[in-house]
Amino acid sequence: MQSYTIGQAARLLGVSPDTARRWADAGRVATRRDENGRRLIDGTDLAAFSVELASDPTDETDAPYTSARNAFPGIVTAVKLGDVAAQVEIQAGPHRLVSLLTREAVEELGLEVGMEATARVKSTNVHIDRT
Repeated sequence: MQSYTIGQAARLLGVSPDTARRWADAGRVATRRDENGRRLIDGTDLAAFSVELASDPTDETDAPYTSARNAFPGIVTAVKLGDVAAQVEIQAGPHRLVSLLTREAVEELGLEVGMEATARVKSTNVHIDRT
């Protein structure tokens, strides 16, 4: 399972590292220490927290999350596989993006809940890049 530093989590959530650190200190998201003493957040915990955070209208972040060139870096929060098609959800700061793509594409990218990915939006299509 992929883990994220406080700084990486902050970037994915669209907040400052100080805000992410305060949330961790307050127990809003679980952390653990690696062998070098850095605090890490497990990908599945970060995915769940990002969904919770996006659904809380009273939560205020340090700055609004913006995208550049229609690229939304975030964290995979759901993967639903069918026989041929698949649905992937990404939480990118306050933005929830859903992409319908082939099961084969999801398997080739190795997409799973908790991993970092970027949704690219063009017209009515959302493309997923594994990062």
